Amino acid sequence: MPAQSTAPPVLELRSLTRTHGTGIAEVHALRGVNLTVRAGELVAVMGPSGSGKSTLLTLAGGLDTASTGQVIIEGQDIATLTRKQLAALRRRSVGYVFQDYNLIPALTAAENIALPRELDGISVRKARKEAREALSGMKLAEVVDRFPDEMSGGQQQRVAIARALVGDRRLVLADEPTGALDSETGEAVLALLRTRCDAGAAGVMVTHEPRYAAWADRVVFLRDGSVVDQTLSTDAGSLLAAEGAQ
Repeated sequence: MPAQSTAPPVLELRSLTRTHGTGIAEVHALRGVNLTVRAGELVAVMGPSGSGKSTLLTLAGGLDTASTGQVIIEGQDIATLTRKQLAALRRRSVGYVFQDYNLIPALTAAENIALPRELDGISVRKARKEAREALSGMKLAEVVDRFPDEMSGGQQQRVAIARALVGDRRLVLADEPTGALDSETGEAVLALLRTRCDAGAAGVMVTHEPRYAAWADRVVFLRDGSVVDQTLSTDAGSLLAAEGAQ
C-alpha cells in the first residue's frame, strides 16, 4: 500500500451496489464495491467500458443514490443528510470534474469557477480572485471573461478542472479529466491534481490511459461492476494489461 495508507480516510465506499431496472431489464452497475481513499492519496480507477467507473464516481460524489451500501465522506454517511446538507457538503468538500464539463453557458469562465464558492458564503470579490488565480494556474488567463461557447473543448475541460480544485475541497473526483486535452496539457493537469493530493486532499480519477494512471498511488480495476484487482500504480505490467482490456 502507499505511504499515505495510515492517513485518515476521506472517502469510504462500503458494500456499495447500484442496480437499474427490475426483472429481465435489471442491470447491476456496481456490485458490492468496497474502497477507502485516504488524505494525501490519489486513486486511479480503470476498466472496460460499462464496468461501473462513472457510476462509482457519481455515487461517491453524492450525485446518485446507492441501491445498498454506504458512502462516507470524512466520517459522514451521506445517506443521513438532507438534500440541503448534501448540497452544502458537495460545495465545501467535493470537487467534481464531469466528463461533459457541466459548465453553465450563461456564465463566464471566472463566474463558473466562483459560483460554488459564492453559494457557500465566500464574498464575490474573494471568489472571483480565486477563480482568476485558478485559471492562471491552468494557463487560461485569456479566457477569464469568455463564455463556454467561446472556448475550445480543451479550454472548457481545464476550466472545469479549475472549478473542482478551487478552494479547500478535501475530495476531488475526476471522470476522464484529460479526455479533451493533448498529452502535454494532460500531464500538466495531472501534476496539479497530484499536487492537491500531496497537500492533503483525496483524489479519485477515472481514466483509460496507463500513463495518466501512473500519477496515482494506487490503481483499482473494475469489471462488470466489481473490483477485480488493486495494485500500486508502479506495477507497469498490470497497467498495460488494463490498457489491453479497453
